[in-house]
Amino acid sequence: MDAVELARFQFASTNIFHFFFVSLTVGLAFFIAVLETIAYRRRHARQTYARMTNFFGHLFLINFAVGVVTGIVQEFQFGMNWSEYARFVGNIFGVPLALEVLMAFFIESTFIGLWWFGKDKLSPLLRLGCIWLVAIATQISAFWVVLANAWMQHPVGYRIEGERAVLTSFSEVVFHYKAWLYFAHVQGSAWTVAGFFALAISAFHLLRRRDVEVFSRALRVALVFAAVGTTFSATSGHFEAQVARADQPMKFAAMEAQWETSGSPAPWSLIAGIDQEQGRNTFNVEIPYVGSVLAFNRLEGRYEGMRELNEEYQRRYGPGEYIPPVAPVYWSFRLMVAIGVLLLLTAFTGLFLWWRRRARLDQTRWYLRLLVLLVPLPWVANFLGWIVTELGRQPFMVYGLLTVPEGVSANTFREVLVGLVGLWVVYLGLIGLDIFLLTSTARAGISNKPEAQLASAPPPSYFSEGLQDYDRRN
Repeated sequence: MDAVELARFQFASTNIFHFFFVSLTVGLAFFIAVLETIAYRRRHARQTYARMTNFFGHLFLINFAVGVVTGIVQEFQFGMNWSEYARFVGNIFGVPLALEVLMAFFIESTFIGLWWFGKDKLSPLLRLGCIWLVAIATQISAFWVVLANAWMQHPVGYRIEGERAVLTSFSEVVFHYKAWLYFAHVQGSAWTVAGFFALAISAFHLLRRRDVEVFSRALRVALVFAAVGTTFSATSGHFEAQVARADQPMKFAAMEAQWETSGSPAPWSLIAGIDQEQGRNTFNVEIPYVGSVLAFNRLEGRYEGMRELNEEYQRRYGPGEYIPPVAPVYWSFRLMVAIGVLLLLTAFTGLFLWWRRRARLDQTRWYLRLLVLLVPLPWVANFLGWIVTELGRQPFMVYGLLTVPEGVSANTFREVLVGLVGLWVVYLGLIGLDIFLLTSTARAGISNKPEAQLASAPPPSYFSEGLQDYDRRN
């Protein structure tokens, strides 16, 4: 492994570490805003939903506080290990990142404090407005970051001046179809993470028959949230793969381990043994017609193979190897889809049980145990999705414009290694802290004190005195 490969590994690993927090923050903010809205609208159950909102809000605050620290490091890496990349795309890439801070982060940071610390001082309507501003700001934040990544996947609205890409059309960058498709997929994935996170916690307490009134209602809200998230994620992911076939055919071919151009109708590879060095599959179990259906939504259609595309890229971009690491892309895609199907079926099974069993959903113990076991899978699916997205466009950093070796800083292997070890130590510590605090708080529930609570920092009360005073006055 040389300095370039080590720098790639550092950025990939820290990105995945950061996204561990981001996906939960983006989804949970919207989930809590929905709970707060229900608490405001349903007077007869207002305190129940208020306690639910405060409980999940406490978990959100923990994750948000720890996650902010990991996000700050990401931008510093452009100067540390990818200075040539930063010089090439800085005129374009810096715009969405700056807007993310100015339009989103300041709003999040301000109104999350007002919402949490003013819960017994603000009127219910003002508090509702605060959490919706936080939820909207997290979506705005996600959009600008995803927009920057989408531009790297499909650059538009630019011209090359010397050795730099210069922005020529901001609207073309903002309204490009790939940016909005990526945003939709990230949004659905975040809702899936938040939905199954809330489902697992609710199921855990229902299995122990603790705070049943609160968590039985939370289970139902989270179930709808998870069903919407998985459906949204699966639908947008399907269109995202079809778009990749059109504008990143090499990535699509790697997702299907398609070395030679397929016939029409094209089969779909269920499982394959991949030999990257020989450029072939040692075996391949295929399902006829399904490839064309997935790629074109019809029973006809062919897609190019990696050998033919590699020759085309060499003519277009110059000598080199343009086939990405096929096995990680191929298997990550299939594992992501398998997990997505499992989560989708689980969410809709819960809706079916709710419809058939009514009040007994929270007593269906086999289903509650399943929800607790599935809690890590949405994160795993997210990480696998990023592996497909980023590895599939190799060797390009900016598709068709800048390769990875061209974007790296002139650092030695030892310099990169020292930075990698330092970041891993910090990030593993932060993730360990986050998981420990989230687990301790979640296991304690609403009526008990968390085991990890410091005597100098007493646990918050999930009972809203402000709401009780508001109900008395009205």
